[in-house]
Amino acid sequence: MSIDRITVRGARQHNLQNITVEIPRNTFTVITGLSGSGKSSLAFDTIYAEGQRRYVETLST
Repeated sequence: MSIDRITVRGARQHNLQNITVEIPRNTFTVITGLSGSGKSSLAFDTIYAEGQRRYVETLST
């Protein structure tokens, strides 16, 4: 797993249909696209949930 980027593989939530993205860390990243393309689902649901999962994972070790 690479430390210099956040990788989301096979995300499926609301309008997202099995997408894979790599987002660089420590940079300002903008997510753009057509209305209804899943931008909010990616930014708020998928990435936020992954951050929560990683945080909880660190508490259990």
